[in-house]
Amino acid sequence: MRTLVVLPTYNEAESIEQVLRRTRVAVPDGSILVVDDGSPDGTADLAEKVGEELGSIEVMRRTSPSGLGDAYKAGFAWGLAAGAEVLVEMDSDLSHDPGALPSLLGAMVDHDLVIGSRYVEGGSIPQWAIHRRLLSRGGNVYSALMLGLRVRDMTSGFRAYRAELLQTMDLNAIRADGYAFQIEMTYRAAQQGARIVEVPIRFVDREAGTSKMSSAIVVEALALVTWWGLGRALRRVAPGLPGARRKVAGQTAGPSA
Repeated sequence: MRTLVVLPTYNEAESIEQVLRRTRVAVPDGSILVVDDGSPDGTADLAEKVGEELGSIEVMRRTSPSGLGDAYKAGFAWGLAAGAEVLVEMDSDLSHDPGALPSLLGAMVDHDLVIGSRYVEGGSIPQWAIHRRLLSRGGNVYSALMLGLRVRDMTSGFRAYRAELLQTMDLNAIRADGYAFQIEMTYRAAQQGARIVEVPIRFVDREAGTSKMSSAIVVEALALVTWWGLGRALRRVAPGLPGARRKVAGQTAGPSA
């Protein structure tokens, strides 16, 4: 399968070379797209330099930060136009181990969306304090319950999509960013009848650079999940309303009945 790994970047000069080299080792026949949001630290220049050496690495230069979700949508559109069959999301700060890519891609054989999960057996977050674990786990449980999904790590940003699935989704209609982007993409994929599976990953804190996480991202996710969940509940009691939930079959981890 023709694979494209999409790496969104903003000021990741300290890690971009290492992540590109490790990704190339993990998927030697795959392509890589760096979507850089105008990093003033020269991330894009470094990525292009490494790309000249390793090959099959492209850099999409954008003028300013437009959000994680927007970067992924731009990367997906580029990959679909280029004929990619599998499109991978992965952080560029090495919090996601490129060595886990073969595991994700191996599960694509009979699935449409493979999520690298911290919360299935074998997954781990070794460096997190208990309060961070509780916040993250609680947010995922809340999202799954509100949206009727059997997915344990809806906020994971390490995942692989089959191109056919993305082509059935209106990416321009995806408005969320950050954590909420990952949740919305999972929810919309399930609504399309996607075969979803989670595989265990080890998530570690970034080794260099500055985290882009903020309280606003968390608040956005909780607000949107609540809104979607209320809409889902309303459609279940009044199925004749526009956008009513249709029956989804053949899923591994989609909406519950």
